[in-house]
Amino acid sequence: MFYDANKKSLGVTYLLWFFLGAVGGHRFYLGKTGSAIAIPVLAIIGFLTAPIGIGLAILVAVGIWVLVDAFLIPGWIRGMNTKLARALSNGEAVPQ
Repeated sequence: MFYDANKKSLGVTYLLWFFLGAVGGHRFYLGKTGSAIAIPVLAIIGFLTAPIGIGLAILVAVGIWVLVDAFLIPGWIRGMNTKLARALSNGEAVPQ
């Protein structure tokens, strides 16, 4: 029961990626806080500097980053849920 309450959901992650990917919502959900903060910061910098050209390159890079995440999500979920199951079966503290 504890596993079901704490495991990460592939569906929820993809919904967050689809609707909030540009602000790192899926990464916040998965606990990848550093890169989750970097995505919207870079997007804001990209929008602010778009008139001078460099911003477009930044926005393209952020877009590619978020798109690549779509392919990485299943592995992240599988790894996190496996780590949780192992910790619970060994009586260890639950990984964050």
